This record gives sequence, structure tokens and C-alpha cells, in this order.
Amino acid sequence: MQEMTSEEVKGFLLAATRTLKLATVRTNGRPHVAPVWFVLDGEEIVFTTPSTSLKARNLSANPHVSVCVDDERPPFGFVSATGTATLHPQPADLLEWTTRIAARYLGESEAVEAGARNAQIDDLLVRIRVTRTVAFSGITA
Repeated sequence: MQEMTSEEVKGFLLAATRTLKLATVRTNGRPHVAPVWFVLDGEEIVFTTPSTSLKARNLSANPHVSVCVDDERPPFGFVSATGTATLHPQPADLLEWTTRIAARYLGESEAVEAGARNAQIDDLLVRIRVTRTVAFSGITA
């Protein structure tokens, strides 16, 4: 097992179509975990969601998050991080972000159509500023 460097973390997060598991806290203190499609913008994790979603409501009340992305294939690896989310309702560049995210998960051929569809559903851009990361690769190597 080897701890990842910051460059390895970026590469791991951008590899393939790995889904980020987002942990937020409900207003009653109970945890909530949801899978999200994401991209990176520099050091920030970016995803979109409807402002009416439970994760958006949770983030409005408490912006502190934990996230995890893992590789379920041997020799296994993961990135786990904590950070703070900022919410950007109906930003002018929402379509750009929904299209960029769609391209990652669906491919360039479907990105424009899926990005437009998602921009009609999602009206909130979320940016996570990571404050702490734990990341290991080759867990069983």
C-alpha cells in the first residue's frame, strides 16, 4: 500500500468514470451519502444538482462535507477527503459545467445533449474546496 502524491490524487480522481460519494449532514444531524458525477476545476471538486435535492438542502444548512472515490478493482485504491462546499445558484456558466461533466461520463458524442438536459434539471453548481486528503493506491499489492 502506498500513499498517493497530490499529482497521483488528481490523476486518480480524473481516471475513467469513477463516481464520488458525497457525505453531508441532515439538519437533524443524521448523515446522508449520495453518489455524484464530478469534474475538477484546479483544486476544487465541481458537480451540479437541483437546489431542491436533499444534498443541496443539507449543504445550505452545513457546508462541511466528506467525499470518497474508490477503485473497486485490484489492487484497489481510494481518495477520501474533507472540505467545504460553496453553492452557486443558477450561474451563467451552468450549461458549460453540465456539458463538461456529461462529457466525462457519457463521452463527447452525448455531452451536448446530456449537458443541455441536465442544465434544465440542475440549477445549482457546487464547488468543494478540499482541506484534507487521505489517499492510497495498491492496497493489496
